[in-house]
Amino acid sequence: MIPGSMQPYALTLDKFLDHAARWHPHSQVVTALDDGRSARIDYPGLRERAKRVSAALAERGVGHGDCVATLAWNTQAHLECWYAIMGMGAVCHTLNPRLLPGQIAAMLRQSGARILILSADLHALAREVLAQAELVEEILLIDGAEGEPDALGEGARRVGTLAGAVASAEGDVAWGGFDENAPCGLCFTSGTTGEPKGVTYTHRGNYLHTMRQLQADVAGLTGEDCVLTVVPMFHANAWGLPFSVPAVGGRLVLPGRHADGATLARLIVEEQVTIGVGVPTVWLGLMDHLDETGMEVPSLARIMVGGAAMPPALMERIEARGIGVQTTWGMTEISPLGTAMPPARDIRDPSVSGRPAIGINLMLSDAAGTPLEQQRDAEGHLWVRGPSVVERYLGQSEPATRDGWFDTGDLARIDAQGMLSITGRSKDLIKSGGEWINPAEIEAIVGAHPDVSMVAVIGREDAKWGERPMLLVEVRPGADISDGALLSTLDDRVARWWKPDSVQRLAKMPLAATGKIDKLRLRSEYGRS
Repeated sequence: MIPGSMQPYALTLDKFLDHAARWHPHSQVVTALDDGRSARIDYPGLRERAKRVSAALAERGVGHGDCVATLAWNTQAHLECWYAIMGMGAVCHTLNPRLLPGQIAAMLRQSGARILILSADLHALAREVLAQAELVEEILLIDGAEGEPDALGEGARRVGTLAGAVASAEGDVAWGGFDENAPCGLCFTSGTTGEPKGVTYTHRGNYLHTMRQLQADVAGLTGEDCVLTVVPMFHANAWGLPFSVPAVGGRLVLPGRHADGATLARLIVEEQVTIGVGVPTVWLGLMDHLDETGMEVPSLARIMVGGAAMPPALMERIEARGIGVQTTWGMTEISPLGTAMPPARDIRDPSVSGRPAIGINLMLSDAAGTPLEQQRDAEGHLWVRGPSVVERYLGQSEPATRDGWFDTGDLARIDAQGMLSITGRSKDLIKSGGEWINPAEIEAIVGAHPDVSMVAVIGREDAKWGERPMLLVEVRPGADISDGALLSTLDDRVARWWKPDSVQRLAKMPLAATGKIDKLRLRSEYGRS
């Protein structure tokens, strides 16, 4: 008997846009513009424009494995560049414009990118970055021509517009045709618990991540959905949505550089958005705007949140409007989705992040990394493995894993149903008098108070105990709650010695570049006695 076989099919990301253009030709990508209007393009048009960007890059010597950097917002032009770079076998290095110039420059030096695709409104930041990033030879501007782009061309650098480069490009560049294990993207960790480290994504890893994300018990996207992607494209590939939404032919809505409540509300109403995706802070802004204006968003059925703990009070405000809240957990190193609460599951606990889908495995260990004998109804250090999990960081010879397992740095609990709850960060633990205090538990309790918008707990130096917990809080506008009332929420719920010794009220909680509470800054400003 002659054995059968299957056709070869490399799992490369260009296939998602090819599929969308062929089978969902009328579905659109919508981008919010600064003047309040929206630009839109269908998938065939997006694919055609992306192919022309590939041709322009090829004329500039970009080939397989070369890095092309982007410093831009969530826009159609940025998405065109994504598919153009990845489709031709190059590597898209997304840079976060909310980082410091020195940090961005250090990342550019590591990636070796010669070309920087730049949102024109970021020219002032780029000038500071380029003064420290000598390898960048050419800047291509997208999304307008504000400011003084000529100032970017100091030295031998060339500055132009991507539109101009595309208009003069000739020929065609084939997409695909390379190994599915080829690199496609580079994203650096947020650096919230140490120096940022580069994570190189592969086509195969991101393809499998997309398939995992599309499962009914994960994102469960369909061609009927309109997805507002507020999570930035420079933050862990926008959680994979620029791949998964075209994969099913859904409408993709991009907010541009503005993620305020008014902009999001307008987009949701005008585009009849069904699913919104982003960190909790953006939905806090949306709820505040809706409360202030009396505006309604009837089409919005579900919000997916991740990247930071979901405040219980915020979850209640969202659900009171009939909008479902789907909690998730992930990180840059796992491409990034790890677990998700199934959309149809009626668990209204913001601390529960769901279970892993096929392709992700979880393990709990003790502090030394030894697996716990009991993996259910137990708390330990969280490890993860799978085909979209990092093996080693950019430029590092030693693997980032142990026996294939990656240490997430999170403390977690897995219940009898396999549902994951992140209970803290191992580096956030406060050691007071030789005993450990978990800030996440305190934050969850105080954060459930309806007058609290955001809360953080840090360790403050103490001459007697080493460290003592300090409560930092941002209350809702107009709220009148005393420090004593805030602390009394902890009565009979945590040990007495866990109670913070002091309360610091903040007009605005500082946020890191990814929208998480910036605990590094809080420790720097308030952690010393």
